[in-house]
Amino acid sequence: MTSTAPISEQLREQIISQPETILDDHDMMRALIAANERTMGANIVDLRGIAMERLESRLDRLEDTHRSVIAAAYENLAGMNLIHRAVLRMLDPTDFETFVKDLGSEVAEHLGVDCIRLILETELDDGAEIAGRLGEVLVVGEPGFVARYVDGERELPPRAVTLRQVHEQNARVYGESGFWVRSEACLRLDLGKGRLPGLLVLGAEDPHQFKPGQGTDLLAFFGGVFERAMRRWLD
Repeated sequence: MTSTAPISEQLREQIISQPETILDDHDMMRALIAANERTMGANIVDLRGIAMERLESRLDRLEDTHRSVIAAAYENLAGMNLIHRAVLRMLDPTDFETFVKDLGSEVAEHLGVDCIRLILETELDDGAEIAGRLGEVLVVGEPGFVARYVDGERELPPRAVTLRQVHEQNARVYGESGFWVRSEACLRLDLGKGRLPGLLVLGAEDPHQFKPGQGTDLLAFFGGVFERAMRRWLD
């Protein structure tokens, strides 16, 4: 037979005077329940112990879900702050040239992307010359270029925002940049009645920054603000 050493009188008095300390300690409660099961023997089913284990497992899952919801809320709030700062910066310029150049610097920095490209379709022959004067941010394409770039040869219903990973960087869109774009967000732009469509492309070196399945509400909002700003400049 084996005997266990009795607990000290001081510890016994502390437990009696503050029993909630044991109730709040999960590890200690598990040890007490396990000791109780051992004294009952292997032939007795402890339904209360089984119920407690299930409740404990359910509580752990609820705590994990709670942490996930809080993390998602903080992430969404951080994303909103980025979009708000980018929108405010985008509304600052008083001329179109500064507006376009800011996209590749301050606005891109606020959005946390490595580059931004504004693609405009045009039927004019001097479109490339105009784009050259405004830097690498503005890209000019022929009618239909936006649809081909976003959808390829597939006939798909147009989506306001398309998120995807990039396996081969498009040199016409990104030019001879000093980095490789591995994911991008494509925001279609409705520039008004009688005008050809446009496209705002946010490029990132991180292949996981933009990928299908992510939420697009904030990017759709930013695209809506951007196309309204573009309409004013085009007017």
